[in-house]
Amino acid sequence: MSNPGETVHTTCPYCGVGCGVKVAIDADGNAQVAGDKTHPANYGRLCSKGAALGETLSLEDRLLYPEIAGQPVSWDEALHAVAEGFRRTLMEHGPDAIAFYVSGQLLTEDYYVANKLMKGGFGSANIDTNSRLCMSSSVAGHKRAFGSDTVPGCYEDLEEADLIVLVGSNLAWCHPVLYQRILAAREQRAGKPKLVVIDPRRTTTCDAAETHLSLKPGSDTALFNGLLIHLYQQDRLDPEFLEQHVAGFWSAYQAAKAVAPNVPTVAARTGLLESDIAEFYGSWGRTRKVVTIYSQGVNQSSHGSDKVNAIINCHLATGRIGQPGMGPFSITGQPNAMGGREVGGLANQLAAHMDFAPDEIERVQRFWQAPVIARHPGLKAVELFQAVADGRIKAIWIMGTNPVVSLPDADRVREALRHCPLVVVSDAIANTDTVRLAHIKLPALTWGEKEGTVTNSERRISRQRTFLPPPGAAKPDWWSMTQVARRLGFGALFPFESPAAIFREHAALSGFENAAYRPHPLHEGAAEGKKASCRDFDISALADLNDADYDALQPVQWPLPQSTPTDTARLFGVGGFFTADRKARCIAVGPRGPAHAVNEHFPLILNSGRIRDQWHTMTRTGKTARLTNHIPEPYLEIHPLDALACGVTENMLARVHSRWGEMIVRVRTSLEQQPGSVFVPMHWGSPLAPRGRINAAVNPVVDSVSGQPESKHTPVRVQAYRPSWHGFLLCREAIEPPEVEYRVSVRDRECWRYELAGESMVSHWPIWARDLLGDDPSWEWLEFADASAGRYRGAVLLDGRLRACLFVAPSHELPLRGWLAGLFAVQELDSAERASLLAGRPGQGQRDGGRIVCACFGIGLNTLTTAIREQRLTTPQAIGAALKAGTNCGSCVPELRQLIPQN
Repeated sequence: MSNPGETVHTTCPYCGVGCGVKVAIDADGNAQVAGDKTHPANYGRLCSKGAALGETLSLEDRLLYPEIAGQPVSWDEALHAVAEGFRRTLMEHGPDAIAFYVSGQLLTEDYYVANKLMKGGFGSANIDTNSRLCMSSSVAGHKRAFGSDTVPGCYEDLEEADLIVLVGSNLAWCHPVLYQRILAAREQRAGKPKLVVIDPRRTTTCDAAETHLSLKPGSDTALFNGLLIHLYQQDRLDPEFLEQHVAGFWSAYQAAKAVAPNVPTVAARTGLLESDIAEFYGSWGRTRKVVTIYSQGVNQSSHGSDKVNAIINCHLATGRIGQPGMGPFSITGQPNAMGGREVGGLANQLAAHMDFAPDEIERVQRFWQAPVIARHPGLKAVELFQAVADGRIKAIWIMGTNPVVSLPDADRVREALRHCPLVVVSDAIANTDTVRLAHIKLPALTWGEKEGTVTNSERRISRQRTFLPPPGAAKPDWWSMTQVARRLGFGALFPFESPAAIFREHAALSGFENAAYRPHPLHEGAAEGKKASCRDFDISALADLNDADYDALQPVQWPLPQSTPTDTARLFGVGGFFTADRKARCIAVGPRGPAHAVNEHFPLILNSGRIRDQWHTMTRTGKTARLTNHIPEPYLEIHPLDALACGVTENMLARVHSRWGEMIVRVRTSLEQQPGSVFVPMHWGSPLAPRGRINAAVNPVVDSVSGQPESKHTPVRVQAYRPSWHGFLLCREAIEPPEVEYRVSVRDRECWRYELAGESMVSHWPIWARDLLGDDPSWEWLEFADASAGRYRGAVLLDGRLRACLFVAPSHELPLRGWLAGLFAVQELDSAERASLLAGRPGQGQRDGGRIVCACFGIGLNTLTTAIREQRLTTPQAIGAALKAGTNCGSCVPELRQLIPQN
């Protein structure tokens, strides 16, 4: 915990970029957050989410004490109940009836203990992670190609490349700091790197791109197979690198030729123009320094592993890997997805990048000195919850994640947990869809309160440090697991009293019987006469850190073996792959398509993903108004022609149906959306939007190799949703919203906002409003009602200050919310403000700023458009000079650029 005025260097808890953050606690106890200019991931840059971290630290929604069956209990009672529940399940049903489902939000030390408890304590591999949903296809592709789960490059490659190809990555919104690094490099290098975006929809990332290839969803393998053929035909391969360092090229080439023998065939498969394909292929072939960045659009597919290998094949065949400014680059979605991979947090791995080969099973068991160990892979995320549903898994411990919102076919996941005999949830948040289903709730520490390490997308290990005291009775995840392990009789395996002790063991295991590593003294004799393997993950140089050195640990990249304890920025530039013959593998990728095609019942393709200012299921980002006001509701982005065919229009509500479920969502029409496809963000859960869980409708089919779900391709139909009434409520304090068919809760700047719609007619709105809000005698009510037209406007004042207002109409056309929310900041409404309140429109001198576009400075759409028109602003830089918008993190600059020609 830091003292007032002290600055703590830590790491951002959001995406896999792993930005360094400086936090100072002021005299009032508030956290002042800034980017760390010394951290090599971001050099001081932060995105809108990172910049708002200091506003997300309140305790109002925290789980602070252990609970059993909804009743507070002591930690001793809770831990005893967890241990007895798992003991009983183990004795009656065996180890494979137990499962852990963990999270890329865990620190590496937490992850290590969880993996060791499941695999070396219970002897089962039924531990998987929500990182399965974002990057496991990359893991599978890496291992097939390199023999190891190794990211070969580093962030500096993005600045040194001459061409960057972004495949299935909205980098400007999902990894904005890296996007800004690329744009900064372009300014310094006369327009290089050039950018090509490959994505079915036109995203904000396309703003600075020279080329956007809007291919058919799921056709990536055809495009990159065609690129491999082109590179061969145009003599763009690297014969020496292929001969010395790569195997399997000819089988990959033959498979590619069968799928994509020429540009016309690729055009037919991808829906792209032949000229655009030829230009892309020519540019890729002529440019030596090429980085191909790929993310969820590649990974979240029923053939994501093949997409990954189709990309890697092109880099291997041309030797464009492991050298400055070139290589395939998987950008992960979570702060510690990489750390989870390092410790074996996936069901198909052991610890320290070891697998279930007999010698590696034996090696890990000897190092741990565990009486049992898992001997075969466990159940991956989707199949794990299917096993909960069919009763094979009887007890599950969920840590730091919300699968009832984030997993596909989410309603089935919810029902599975409802019927599971034992559900234990460790979380910092008291009210999530998943926490609601827990028999035992364990309060966990969160960012700012816990100590440990994370690893970012470029293999860089950084410290997360404490600057806040533990709230209530909350404890670190590693501590609660260690305590349960000791109660189960596994105490000898879990002697840990600090994160530093866990990290030392983790680092020692990484070098145990690894090439050029001496056995750790704690395990003397264990390696005598044993053959050392050669593994990529090795941080044994850190195995002997004392507590002070661990506390002061600076960001470092692995591998970091004891024999050569210096950072390694790039790998594979001169070969040295982690296969038996030290050669990489080109993988034959045949014809691949989505698991389910559209049909007359479900004619549109649903693509789900992230938005700029929100994170996962909004338990952190939903706490600050400057992030929620950019996009306050879940929405459906649809091309105007498809909207017309579906009978929906801008801003109305629509139902999205699939074979698996449905949701209700606000409509946004956009020419940027490819006809035939729709996009819906994945962030909203039941506490904020009960009918807004898009994963209730998402296809649960998975990649057969990686187990990653196909979240980018679900056949759906869209229909107009026509409730009897629409409305919104603004309230100074948060309330329990009414039980109506559509409701979304949003934190606004001075109030809470509730978007509402109902199917049942309300006979008397004044009574309904008082039933909802109460009717204190000291309150003053201002009301207008037109029963025949179905309209109502009501406001509650206390001592002249606005307390709440409710607006109802028969359609979605309602007053603007922004200026009304601004009235909550007025100490006492005057007569003109009261009149405008009842009229439902701003009065003279009042303006509605519109939805937030620049989250850093709270600049709204209407403010921006007015300034552009009145001041004739023609560049984002001019807008920044006039309003400051876009001058901090830069995430909104693409939107600013779009507004200029529109206005």
